[in-house]
Amino acid sequence: MRDIRGRKRAEEEIHFLAHHDPLTKLPNRTSFNEKLEAEFTTHRGAERCLAVLFLDLDRFKEINDLFGHLVGDAVLQCVAEKIRGVLKPGQMVARLGGDEFAVIVPGLPSAGYATRTAEAILDALNDTGANLPAGVTIGTSIGIAVFPNDAPDRETLLSHADAALYEAKMQGRGLYCVFEPSMGEHLRDRRQFEHDIRHAISRKELRLVYQPQAELLSNKVFGFEALLRWDHPERGAVPPAVFIPIAEECGAILKIGEWVLRTACAEAASWQQPLAISVNVSAMQLHGGNLPELVGAVLKETGLDPFRLELEITETCLIKDIGRALSALRQLKSLGVQIAMDDFGTGYSSLSNLRAFPFDKIKVDQSLVRAVDTSDEAAAVMRAVFGLARGLKLPVLAEGVETDAELTFLRQEACDAIQGYLLGRPCPISDFAQHTSGKGRTPASRRLSNHELRVVKNSAA
Repeated sequence: MRDIRGRKRAEEEIHFLAHHDPLTKLPNRTSFNEKLEAEFTTHRGAERCLAVLFLDLDRFKEINDLFGHLVGDAVLQCVAEKIRGVLKPGQMVARLGGDEFAVIVPGLPSAGYATRTAEAILDALNDTGANLPAGVTIGTSIGIAVFPNDAPDRETLLSHADAALYEAKMQGRGLYCVFEPSMGEHLRDRRQFEHDIRHAISRKELRLVYQPQAELLSNKVFGFEALLRWDHPERGAVPPAVFIPIAEECGAILKIGEWVLRTACAEAASWQQPLAISVNVSAMQLHGGNLPELVGAVLKETGLDPFRLELEITETCLIKDIGRALSALRQLKSLGVQIAMDDFGTGYSSLSNLRAFPFDKIKVDQSLVRAVDTSDEAAAVMRAVFGLARGLKLPVLAEGVETDAELTFLRQEACDAIQGYLLGRPCPISDFAQHTSGKGRTPASRRLSNHELRVVKNSAA
């Protein structure tokens, strides 16, 4: 006789690890698929319904970035415990991977009962108690699909639950959505859009246009901002406000941002005149960990003088992880590049950030500029911005200048520089060859000069 209890325990442990997530101890994707297949066998031809709930934690990556992966692991364990605590016998929650969970709810008398489970989960996650560090909150979005109402088979049911989850996240997160037929089409369109933006560089669908920036008093163009455009072969010209957020969500913005930086710097290095070039930087680039190294490599490859490169950073890029952002900005400053705070005045700006970060310029958002001649409040805010900038010895560039009234106000308040349609629309750099070669002014510059002469005349009168 032999004692095989040790071997039995080892076999049981191996079986457990093969079917469960080691962090949360929940069933894994393999167990989930096996359970779902068994439930389909049971529910085919039955009068009761089978529901699948897909869950995705809201902004989980931010928790990892701000508090570290140990806290992230604690959040996942807390979520697993909370969901498991509200489920009834026969129901199952599984961790599919990352911050993705799934729940199987069998034996429902009707499809509407599936929402009760979703509501119970949301309530449970809203009450995490003292299980997590201060400042850590848990939110989740839930997508629901029900067999046989929404799908005839397992694959379609999972696809529809995923579509409902996507809809929940698009509607604002922290809520649940039940599948509707229109959601499938929206999800397919979204997936295709993400695929297309990932391949836009290799397909040569992206291009840069350039908008001039000029000193207000001298009307001298001192630089250009590089602006990204996407010419989709079927959708046509896709607005940046549409495709850039999606590129950020699907991770394509890192490669796109690198392409923009290389293309803009190579273009500026070819100019006969040493004008400045401004490039926008996304939050993902700033927090990606290698932006200073990338900028250094691009400057070396293109031969561009670092002082001519200006990186535009919005304050929303900073609040995500102030320590990491400050470290990256200091490394960038050590390379000799200029740093501008972009979209100043959009609601996030604070004096503490202006003092803490090594900015070289403030760019006032066009929403404030466009309101100065119609809103006393906007004019007062603009005056406060100019006073603040003078106190910090930072030059101010006003974006989106389009009218004589705006130009008059900016001249009266001693604004340093302007950018907008009044000076020139974003165009291919070839349209500004007279500036980059130093042989004269473009028609856009002559147009602004005429405006300025008229403003001076009116002021004198």
